[in-house]
Amino acid sequence: MDAAFAFEVLDKAPYITVSFTRADGTPYGVPLSLARTDDKTFYFHCALEGDKLDCIAVNPTVALSAVTKCAPTVGPKDGSFTLQYKSAMAVGKAEIVTDRDEKIEALRVICQRFLPKHMDAFDDAIARSLERTAVVKITLTSLPTGKRKQYDKDGEEMKWQRME
Repeated sequence: MDAAFAFEVLDKAPYITVSFTRADGTPYGVPLSLARTDDKTFYFHCALEGDKLDCIAVNPTVALSAVTKCAPTVGPKDGSFTLQYKSAMAVGKAEIVTDRDEKIEALRVICQRFLPKHMDAFDDAIARSLERTAVVKITLTSLPTGKRKQYDKDGEEMKWQRME
């Protein structure tokens, strides 16, 4: 599926697994709450120290993956056991945000995505926790790609690029 489809999956997924590489070369993947600001920029927040920041320091390349609409299904035409899903993958470079204004704006975008009804408490939360919160920016190095398996209302599998 195309980048527009992949962005839709990334925007709707409650968590996006971000995979890092540790200094010893072993993988480290963790589901995170990311928010996107444009077609190449995602943000997440974390503690000021830990595995994610250690990984970024030695290898800033990360992989993102997300799945939505995941449901075990019995194939409507042949009775096969299968899985309907929508998924997206992307690769980018991660960096710690050091600019105070960008950090606040990134946290605002994250809060607007996950807690839009509580934005009235945003300024107080920033005053309490900005100095003890890290913000990481992920800049995609290429457009994301998507995959899916879905059936239409007549039980036909919707092949590549066919929309509902």
